[in-house]
Amino acid sequence: MQWLVQGCQSGDSLVFYYSGHGSQQRDPTGDEVDGYDETLCPMDFKTKGMIIDDEINATIVKPIPHGVKLHAIIDACHSGTMLDLSFLCRMDRNGRYKWEDHNPPMGHFKGTNGGEVICFSGCDDHQSSADTTCLSKVTSTGAMTYAFIEAIEMGHAKTYGDILTSMRTTIRKIESGGAHSSLLGMLFTRGRHGGGWKQEPQLTASEPFDVFTKRFSL
Repeated sequence: MQWLVQGCQSGDSLVFYYSGHGSQQRDPTGDEVDGYDETLCPMDFKTKGMIIDDEINATIVKPIPHGVKLHAIIDACHSGTMLDLSFLCRMDRNGRYKWEDHNPPMGHFKGTNGGEVICFSGCDDHQSSADTTCLSKVTSTGAMTYAFIEAIEMGHAKTYGDILTSMRTTIRKIESGGAHSSLLGMLFTRGRHGGGWKQEPQLTASEPFDVFTKRFSL
Protein backbone atom coordinates (compact mmCIF):
# COMPACT_ATOMS: atom_id res chain seq x y z
CA MET A 1 0.00 0.00 0.00
CA GLN A 2 2.85 2.38 0.73
CA TRP A 3 4.16 1.79 -2.79
CA LEU A 4 0.86 2.96 -4.28
CA VAL A 5 1.02 6.48 -2.86
CA GLN A 6 4.77 6.97 -2.67
CA GLY A 7 5.87 9.88 -4.83
CA CYS A 8 2.38 10.71 -6.11
CA GLN A 9 1.91 14.24 -7.40
CA SER A 10 -0.78 16.53 -8.76
CA GLY A 11 -2.53 15.01 -11.78
CA ASP A 12 -2.05 11.41 -10.66
CA SER A 13 -5.04 9.06 -10.47
CA LEU A 14 -4.57 6.01 -8.22
CA VAL A 15 -6.66 2.85 -7.82
CA PHE A 16 -6.61 0.45 -4.87
CA TYR A 17 -8.59 -2.76 -5.40
CA TYR A 18 -9.05 -5.53 -2.85
CA SER A 19 -11.23 -8.62 -3.11
CA GLY A 20 -10.91 -11.02 -0.21
CA HIS A 21 -11.77 -11.52 3.43
CA GLY A 22 -12.71 -8.68 5.75
CA SER A 23 -13.61 -8.64 9.42
CA GLN A 24 -14.09 -6.45 12.49
CA GLN A 25 -12.51 -6.10 15.90
CA ARG A 26 -13.14 -3.95 18.94
CA ASP A 27 -11.76 -0.42 18.60
CA PRO A 28 -9.41 0.32 21.51
CA THR A 29 -8.84 4.00 20.64
CA GLY A 30 -12.36 5.43 20.65
CA ASP A 31 -12.16 6.82 17.11
CA GLU A 32 -14.91 4.63 15.63
CA VAL A 33 -18.56 5.72 15.62
CA ASP A 34 -19.78 2.12 16.02
CA GLY A 35 -17.00 0.99 18.35
CA TYR A 36 -15.41 -1.40 15.85
CA ASP A 37 -12.38 -1.27 13.57
CA GLU A 38 -12.88 -2.81 10.14
CA THR A 39 -10.05 -5.06 8.96
CA LEU A 40 -8.59 -6.68 5.86
CA CYS A 41 -7.39 -10.26 6.21
CA PRO A 42 -4.34 -10.91 4.01
CA MET A 43 -3.16 -14.46 3.36
CA ASP A 44 -0.76 -14.36 6.32
CA PHE A 45 -3.14 -12.72 8.80
CA LYS A 46 -3.06 -15.72 11.14
CA THR A 47 0.63 -15.12 11.81
CA LYS A 48 1.04 -11.42 10.92
CA GLY A 49 -2.34 -10.12 12.03
CA MET A 50 -5.13 -8.27 10.24
CA ILE A 51 -4.74 -4.82 8.66
CA ILE A 52 -7.03 -2.41 10.53
CA ASP A 53 -8.78 0.55 8.94
CA ASP A 54 -6.71 3.01 11.00
CA GLU A 55 -3.58 1.68 9.33
CA ILE A 56 -5.16 1.75 5.87
CA ASN A 57 -6.23 5.36 6.39
CA ALA A 58 -2.79 6.41 7.61
CA THR A 59 -1.07 4.65 4.70
CA ILE A 60 -3.12 5.51 1.60
CA VAL A 61 -5.52 8.29 2.63
CA LYS A 62 -3.67 10.82 4.77
CA PRO A 63 -0.66 11.19 2.40
CA ILE A 64 -2.79 12.03 -0.69
CA PRO A 65 -1.76 15.58 -1.72
CA HIS A 66 -3.71 18.27 -3.55
CA GLY A 67 -4.47 17.37 -7.16
CA VAL A 68 -4.24 13.60 -6.62
CA LYS A 69 -7.30 11.33 -6.75
CA LEU A 70 -7.51 7.86 -5.23
CA HIS A 71 -10.33 5.42 -5.96
CA ALA A 72 -10.64 2.36 -3.75
CA ILE A 73 -12.79 -0.67 -4.57
CA ILE A 74 -13.12 -2.96 -1.56
CA ASP A 75 -15.00 -6.22 -2.09
CA ALA A 76 -14.99 -7.73 1.38
CA CYS A 77 -17.19 -8.36 4.39
CA HIS A 78 -17.63 -5.43 6.82
CA SER A 79 -16.12 -3.06 4.25
CA GLY A 80 -18.45 -0.05 4.45
CA THR A 81 -15.92 2.25 6.11
CA MET A 82 -12.77 0.23 5.43
CA LEU A 83 -10.75 3.34 4.54
CA ASP A 84 -12.07 5.29 7.54
CA LEU A 85 -13.13 8.13 5.27
CA SER A 86 -14.94 11.07 6.83
CA PHE A 87 -18.24 10.82 4.95
CA LEU A 88 -20.59 7.96 4.03
CA CYS A 89 -23.35 8.34 1.44
CA ARG A 90 -26.51 6.91 3.02
CA MET A 91 -28.90 6.30 0.11
CA ASP A 92 -32.40 4.80 0.09
CA ARG A 93 -33.96 2.75 -2.70
CA ASN A 94 -35.48 5.85 -4.31
CA GLY A 95 -32.10 7.49 -4.77
CA ARG A 96 -32.56 9.97 -1.93
CA TYR A 97 -29.34 10.33 0.00
CA LYS A 98 -27.48 12.26 2.64
CA TRP A 99 -23.85 12.28 3.64
CA GLU A 100 -23.27 10.97 7.16
CA ASP A 101 -20.40 12.57 9.05
CA HIS A 102 -18.11 9.75 10.19
CA ASN A 103 -15.36 11.93 11.59
CA PRO A 104 -14.09 10.31 14.79
CA PRO A 105 -15.86 11.46 17.96
CA MET A 106 -12.49 11.92 19.67
CA GLY A 107 -11.33 14.41 17.04
CA HIS A 108 -8.74 12.24 15.28
CA PHE A 109 -8.01 13.52 11.76
CA LYS A 110 -8.97 11.01 9.05
CA GLY A 111 -8.75 13.26 5.99
CA THR A 112 -6.23 13.66 3.19
CA ASN A 113 -3.34 16.06 2.65
CA GLY A 114 -5.50 18.04 0.22
CA GLY A 115 -6.31 15.29 -2.28
CA GLU A 116 -9.52 13.39 -3.00
CA VAL A 117 -10.35 9.82 -1.99
CA ILE A 118 -13.53 7.97 -3.00
CA CYS A 119 -14.33 4.38 -2.09
CA PHE A 120 -16.88 1.85 -3.33
CA SER A 121 -17.27 -1.04 -0.91
CA GLY A 122 -19.14 -4.32 -1.03
CA CYS A 123 -21.42 -3.86 1.96
CA ASP A 124 -22.16 -1.94 5.14
CA ASP A 125 -19.93 -2.40 8.17
CA HIS A 126 -22.32 -4.85 9.85
CA GLN A 127 -22.94 -6.89 6.68
CA SER A 128 -21.18 -9.66 4.78
CA SER A 129 -20.21 -9.74 1.11
CA ALA A 130 -21.02 -12.77 -1.00
CA ASP A 131 -19.17 -14.70 -3.71
CA THR A 132 -20.34 -15.69 -7.18
CA THR A 133 -19.10 -17.61 -10.22
CA CYS A 134 -21.11 -15.43 -12.61
CA LEU A 135 -18.18 -13.32 -13.79
CA SER A 136 -15.85 -16.07 -14.99
CA LYS A 137 -18.33 -19.00 -14.97
CA VAL A 138 -15.53 -21.06 -13.40
CA THR A 139 -13.93 -19.54 -10.31
CA SER A 140 -15.57 -17.50 -7.57
CA THR A 141 -15.28 -13.73 -7.40
CA GLY A 142 -17.03 -11.17 -5.24
CA ALA A 143 -20.63 -10.32 -6.11
CA MET A 144 -19.77 -6.65 -5.61
CA THR A 145 -16.96 -6.92 -8.17
CA TYR A 146 -19.40 -8.45 -10.63
CA ALA A 147 -21.97 -5.70 -9.96
CA PHE A 148 -19.33 -2.97 -10.39
CA ILE A 149 -18.12 -4.37 -13.71
CA GLU A 150 -21.68 -4.82 -14.94
CA ALA A 151 -22.52 -1.19 -14.09
CA ILE A 152 -19.65 -0.02 -16.28
CA GLU A 153 -20.30 -2.44 -19.14
CA MET A 154 -24.03 -1.65 -19.20
CA GLY A 155 -23.38 2.10 -19.41
CA HIS A 156 -24.56 2.85 -15.88
CA ALA A 157 -21.39 4.60 -14.80
CA LYS A 158 -21.87 8.23 -15.79
CA THR A 159 -21.94 9.42 -12.18
CA TYR A 160 -21.05 7.96 -8.79
CA GLY A 161 -24.72 7.84 -7.91
CA ASP A 162 -25.46 5.91 -11.11
CA ILE A 163 -22.84 3.30 -10.23
CA LEU A 164 -24.03 2.89 -6.64
CA THR A 165 -27.66 2.59 -7.74
CA SER A 166 -26.80 0.07 -10.47
CA MET A 167 -24.70 -2.05 -8.13
CA ARG A 168 -27.44 -2.17 -5.52
CA THR A 169 -30.04 -3.06 -8.14
CA THR A 170 -27.90 -5.95 -9.37
CA ILE A 171 -27.37 -7.25 -5.84
CA ARG A 172 -31.12 -7.04 -5.10
CA LYS A 173 -31.92 -8.97 -8.30
CA ILE A 174 -29.50 -11.65 -7.17
CA GLU A 175 -31.08 -11.74 -3.72
CA SER A 176 -34.63 -12.03 -5.08
CA GLY A 177 -33.77 -14.65 -7.69
CA GLY A 178 -34.26 -12.31 -10.63
CA ALA A 179 -32.02 -11.82 -13.64
CA HIS A 180 -29.02 -13.45 -11.99
CA SER A 181 -30.73 -16.24 -10.07
CA SER A 182 -27.89 -18.64 -10.92
CA LEU A 183 -25.86 -16.84 -8.25
CA LEU A 184 -28.16 -17.73 -5.38
CA GLY A 185 -26.50 -20.98 -4.48
CA MET A 186 -23.19 -19.23 -3.92
CA LEU A 187 -24.61 -16.11 -2.34
CA PHE A 188 -26.53 -17.80 0.43
CA THR A 189 -23.52 -19.78 1.63
CA ARG A 190 -22.11 -16.56 3.13
CA GLY A 191 -23.30 -13.28 4.54
CA ARG A 192 -26.17 -14.30 6.80
CA HIS A 193 -27.05 -11.51 9.18
CA GLY A 194 -30.10 -11.34 11.37
CA GLY A 195 -31.54 -14.55 9.92
CA GLY A 196 -31.18 -13.65 6.24
CA TRP A 197 -28.68 -12.55 3.65
CA LYS A 198 -28.38 -8.85 2.90
CA GLN A 199 -25.67 -6.91 1.13
CA GLU A 200 -25.75 -3.24 0.15
CA PRO A 201 -22.72 -1.69 -1.58
CA GLN A 202 -21.60 1.58 -0.01
CA LEU A 203 -19.94 4.83 -1.11
CA THR A 204 -17.62 6.82 1.14
CA ALA A 205 -15.49 9.87 0.44
CA SER A 206 -13.00 12.27 1.96
CA GLU A 207 -15.40 15.14 1.17
CA PRO A 208 -19.14 15.14 0.35
CA PHE A 209 -20.33 15.89 -3.20
CA ASP A 210 -23.43 15.64 -5.40
CA VAL A 211 -23.35 11.98 -6.39
CA PHE A 212 -25.72 12.42 -9.34
CA THR A 213 -23.84 15.29 -10.99
CA LYS A 214 -20.22 14.40 -10.28
CA ARG A 215 -18.92 12.41 -13.25
CA PHE A 216 -17.19 9.12 -12.55
CA SER A 217 -13.66 9.07 -13.88
CA LEU A 218 -10.62 7.02 -12.91
